[in-house]
Parts: sequence; structure tokens; C-alpha cells
Amino acid sequence: MWNGVLPAVTTKFKEDGALDRDEMLRCFQLQMDAGVDGLIACGSLGEGPMLSHDERIEVLRLCKELSGAKPALLTIAEAATRDACELARKAARAGADGLMVVPSTIYHTDPRETVATLTAIASASELPIMIYSNRLAYRVDVTIPIMEELAKIDQFVAVKESSDDIRRSTDIINHFGDRFALLTGVDNLAFEALAVGATGWVAGLCLAFPAETVAIYRLMRAGRQREALDIYRWFRPLLDLDVSTYLVQNIKLAEQLAIGSNDRVRAPRLPLAGARREQVEQVIRGAIANRPALPVLA
Repeated sequence: MWNGVLPAVTTKFKEDGALDRDEMLRCFQLQMDAGVDGLIACGSLGEGPMLSHDERIEVLRLCKELSGAKPALLTIAEAATRDACELARKAARAGADGLMVVPSTIYHTDPRETVATLTAIASASELPIMIYSNRLAYRVDVTIPIMEELAKIDQFVAVKESSDDIRRSTDIINHFGDRFALLTGVDNLAFEALAVGATGWVAGLCLAFPAETVAIYRLMRAGRQREALDIYRWFRPLLDLDVSTYLVQNIKLAEQLAIGSNDRVRAPRLPLAGARREQVEQVIRGAIANRPALPVLA
């Protein structure tokens, strides 16, 4: 369940702002057809904080409808612990296979508060949890000492390592062995993380380029690093679009150009415009024009 490519899917909207169920099903099916290993709903890329709880549960159900025997996870990222616990309970009732949990958003918890928050969310359901450690975006660093406390609780089974410091991946493996499944959450560090032992990739540009993402992961697991690196070097300018304040708009534009979707977002976000849009579109179109041939994979 905590291995492979797990795309953090985008949430699709109709022109009137309502959820676009049919377009999500189409896009999610493209991911499954490419061989991804599960789906993650309503993360940062999925605009989770802009959605109501009911909308998030609807997106989760759509993921579950398409994922089959593979896991469908819901992201928990709430300002108040009470609301996070309630959403965790709703996710369990809706059939989520697990949760990806951001420790805190608006208020930046200290280590004691971080442990208390995550422990409370775990107590709200029996679902397994992947800790989302992203000190850059959320300013809460899930450090080794914090993970030592969480390791005492069986529900904490994985960590999405997004600290932007590749050394942290090795530190986690050295300290905990296989206690936590380690997944990389930074697209443009994925090759490096997989090379040092990450078992999975919570992916963003996979939404527009699923075959290439899956190919890199499978080649790395097969020990075919040279072939994976060739694809990764082509992919890098695209992967850089994930590490941006505008990651949602960037990746939705990539979906529009690569898989014929749309770039609608929920306010206060707006689609890219002007010079920024031109620059991002140039990167995407250039990559599409020079798409590499992919090797045969088992």
C-alpha cells in the first residue's frame, strides 16, 4: 500500500465552480491505465483547503471508484485539530484506505503540539496514516525526535518526506530502518530519493505525464538507473513546476496541454496569465515535443 507511484490528483471544476465528476473520473482513469499504484485526494495540489468536507469526501469516493484494489487516500490538512478529527472519521466511513496528514496549517505547532495533534487525528479513526512532512510549505518540521514519539503508535506507517533536504531521507532510514515506509513528495528530487531508498513517490506532474513517471519508478526499482536518469533529465524542467507557489496552476495547465483537460482553479487562485503563463506553457510544449521513447517494462 505504501509503495509505488501515488499521484496527488487535482480536483476538477465545471465552469460554474461545481465539482466536475465526469472529468475527474476520466483523468483518474488515465492514471490507473498508466499503472500508478493508488490515488491521493485533496492534498495541496488537489486544493483540499479550498473544498468543503462534503466535496473532499466526494473526490475521495471518485478515487475509490477508480482505484479498485489499489489504495485511495484522503489528505487531512485542517487549521483546527477538531476539524481534522471529524474529517478523518468521515474518510473512514467513506471507505478511505488511509490518510495523508499535515500536522498543522495556520498555526505552526511546536514539537509537543505536533505530536498531540497527530495523535488526536490517529485516535479519530483506525485508518493507517502517512505523515506529510513539509517544513517549507507548512512551517512544521516533523523531525526525527517527533517521529520517535509517533513510532510508538501503530497507525503511523509512512512519511511523505518533503523537507527539500535529500539527506533527511537517509537519516530516516538510518534511524528507523523499515519502521516507516518512506515516500518522496518533491517531484524534482524523486530520482535522488528513490536512489537512496524511498519506496514510493507522491507525484504531481504524473497527472499530465503518467507513463513517464511510472517508467522512472519501475526502472529505479529494477536497478536500471541509467535508463531512469535519461527520462528524469528530460522530465526535470517539468518537475520543477511542482516546486512553486503556483504548483496547482502549473500542473493544471500541464494537464490541459498534455491530456486535454482544463486549468480551472478555485478562487482565490486564478489560472496563469501573461508572461508567467507563456513561460510555463513553453516548458510544457517543449517537453511534449521532445518526449522520450520509453523502454519496455515488466
